[in-house]
Amino acid sequence: MIKHFAEWFTLKKCLHAKTHKPPYVSEGDIWWASVGENIGHEINGKSALFSRPVIIFKKLSHDFYFVIPTTSKEKNGSWYVFFTHKGRNMNACLQQARAIDYRRITSKLGTLSRADQQKIRDGFTKLYL
Repeated sequence: MIKHFAEWFTLKKCLHAKTHKPPYVSEGDIWWASVGENIGHEINGKSALFSRPVIIFKKLSHDFYFVIPTTSKEKNGSWYVFFTHKGRNMNACLQQARAIDYRRITSKLGTLSRADQQKIRDGFTKLYL
């Protein structure tokens, strides 16, 4: 697998330099986020923005969020929670949860249903608490 660390570092510098206001986000929202080019089993972003959809799991402040990355690949196990969003099968990757700055998120895809939010919260609690 070819890694694109140099391209990611260039984008990361640009993201860090951004000076826009944080967007309005709510827990349960799904946003595109530049998660980067990572190592080992860490989840990578895709495209030139190194992004993937993430769930805003917890809003830590107006500009800092605890997120759970998602994948459209079929996954099984206690680290994953299956849900459907806008007719698309997705999995929340609980083992990849992390805190991110607002400058990593780009556009809102939608909001989870209350039932799916609760499924993901239950899965997270079962896995980590």
